[in-house]
Formats: sequence, structure tokens, C-alpha cells
Amino acid sequence: MPLPRPLRQLFDRILHEEVAKLPAHFAAALDETPLIIEDEPAPELLEELGMGEDEDLCGLHTGTPLTERGASFDLDFPDRLMLFRGPIMGQAGFPDDGGAEDDLRREIRITLLHEMGHHFGLGEEDLETLGYG
Repeated sequence: MPLPRPLRQLFDRILHEEVAKLPAHFAAALDETPLIIEDEPAPELLEELGMGEDEDLCGLHTGTPLTERGASFDLDFPDRLMLFRGPIMGQAGFPDDGGAEDDLRREIRITLLHEMGHHFGLGEEDLETLGYG
């Protein structure tokens, strides 16, 4: 079910602000890698990932991390970063648990940097160590 327009606008405004704060080398990655924002992950995607519909998927990186590309790298499957508004807002306590805008900002930033970390070749343990797990 689509999020109400005011919540979508709040999310998108905060995301735009957080992207604008990224260091130059991270921002440059977004020039070449699409950042796709959807309200919820598709049930087919959750199934493909082995997740149940009751599990939260806040973001996803697809493609080949920069650290795994060689001279013969072929872009058969282009990289993309995906963020899902609903699960991220749920992690921040929106709309029902009285979440604050600062909580939402933190969850958006963590999810964005987590998925960008995968793009740069970081694994789950690395991201957890950095506080983006």
C-alpha cells in the first residue's frame, strides 16, 4: 500500500538533504549508479532474497561491487541502489510509534551509507563495525 503523500514528501526531503551532505567520492558514485526509491519492496524481490513478507528490507545494492571489477568487467547487470520508504520509516517509528524527524534522518542515512558501502565492496561485518549494520 502506498504511503500517504505527506510521509513520502518528508522522506524524500530528508533523503535529498542527506545526499547533499555526502562526501564528494560518495556523491560521485550516485552520478553513475541509480538510486531508486520505492515505498515497499516487491513480494517477488523478498521471495528472491529468501525473505518473508513480514521481514523488513530497508535497502538493496545490486550489481558488482567496485572492488570486484577487473579489466574485463562487463555491465550485464547494471549497479543500482534501492531504498524502501516504508521499512525505513518503520525502523524510525513512523507513522504510528511517534517517530521523530531526527530518527528518520538517522535511519535514512544509515541505510543509504549501508547500500553505498556494498557498492564500494564492504561486507556486512565491515558495515556493522562502521555503525551502518
